[in-house]
Amino acid sequence: MYLSIVIPVLNEESSLQPLYEELVEVLKHVTEDYELIFVDDGSSDQSSQIIEILHQNNHRIKLIQFRKNFGKSAALSAGFNEAEGKIVITLDADLQDDPHEIPHFMERLEKGYDLVSGWKVKRQDAKTRIIVSRIFNTVVPFLTGVKVHDLNCGFKCYRREVVKDLKLYGELHRFIPVLAVWKGFTVSEIPVQHRLRKFGKSKFGLERLFRGFLDFITVYFLTHYLKRPLHLFGGIGLTSLTVGAVISFYFAFQWVFGVPLHLRPILVLGWILILVGLQLLLMGLIGEMITHQNSGRRDAYEVKRKIG
Repeated sequence: MYLSIVIPVLNEESSLQPLYEELVEVLKHVTEDYELIFVDDGSSDQSSQIIEILHQNNHRIKLIQFRKNFGKSAALSAGFNEAEGKIVITLDADLQDDPHEIPHFMERLEKGYDLVSGWKVKRQDAKTRIIVSRIFNTVVPFLTGVKVHDLNCGFKCYRREVVKDLKLYGELHRFIPVLAVWKGFTVSEIPVQHRLRKFGKSKFGLERLFRGFLDFITVYFLTHYLKRPLHLFGGIGLTSLTVGAVISFYFAFQWVFGVPLHLRPILVLGWILILVGLQLLLMGLIGEMITHQNSGRRDAYEVKRKIG
């Protein structure tokens, strides 16, 4: 298989037929050796039924239907596991990504890159979403060093080895270029046309902003300390020990010079808060390590059925 196109779907019944027609028209000029993998992430409308009808007319189409909504990272992970192509493209099902950009992605990939990410120079979204995206795309590249203008653009082109090496869960699909660079892959980007939404409504919400922030902490930890956790835990531990030693030395110094040593509640409370906070932080980071090592397994999502 030369080309696999993975399309996460969540309640996009009105967009699927025109998207399919556009893809088929574009792919006539690219290759005949392709597959379209639609991953229905627990849609409550007729999305799966429409994809099944499309499959009956074109057996290059595959459907993976989840039992419920597991999130975009799980949908991409399932699509990547199913993909057989040497090149894999991802795009959203809402028609805002223009399939006519596919040849441009492949041209850039042929220049030796492993991943090419889209850059929506002129976003056709609500102002709130644009502002949040700009903040995200300013802060994350600054902290990670991955200089990509639009990190969470869903329109991307990959070599097969990239998608087979990625472990996605939570909201980590927003950080794919960062994870790819961390793995040693080369990343580039191209400007792409972003179109107005014709059908349905955006899945964006403020709760995704908070989840994205927490997942950024995860990504930062994974890309900086996964293979050397002692650098993180040791730094916190040494800081804690230093503070504790200074406090202990201070009271010991007073005791040596005849000042009675009193048990002060504020001191006890402070140390309890520090110990509890440290334990919770370490438990969370260790949990992220375990989650990362076990991600990508089949039990990260539940498939109701497959077609194709």
